[in-house]
Amino acid sequence: MVSQSLSAVLSSPEETGTLAGRLAQQLNPGDVLHLIGEVGAGKTHFARHLIQSVLEVHEDVPSPTFTLVQEYETVRGPLWHSDLYRVTSTGEIEELGLTEAFDTAICLIEWPDRLGDLAAAKALEVRLDPAPEEMARRMTVSWSDNRWTDRVTAWLS
Repeated sequence: MVSQSLSAVLSSPEETGTLAGRLAQQLNPGDVLHLIGEVGAGKTHFARHLIQSVLEVHEDVPSPTFTLVQEYETVRGPLWHSDLYRVTSTGEIEELGLTEAFDTAICLIEWPDRLGDLAAAKALEVRLDPAPEEMARRMTVSWSDNRWTDRVTAWLS
């Protein structure tokens, strides 16, 4: 498979949140998103807005830093939000049941490098990095599974 990517500068946290909500409308169970970036890059902000945009009833969306996984029932199907920052082995990930959720839920994974060999090849990678402008982020979206091409185009157009 050929890898594809697109980049954009997001000028504010509000623009980042809006774009995350638009992506949510393209997602279905079985879709995996790898959220990549350093601490403070905006991964949880992106995930929070994505999740809140598909909840039937508004609720607080905490960071799963300590719980490792938060599960939600959404209008798009089940959604798992994982923060693997504190995970030290792939055995811990297997115990969480995360790899099974790759087939049955929308999965948002912060710190996907911790997945090692368990990483989903079909994932859409969303990388957030600080941009030179204050509060701005550079977002780079990458994928190699062709099922993302039309959806990413619809999302970013």
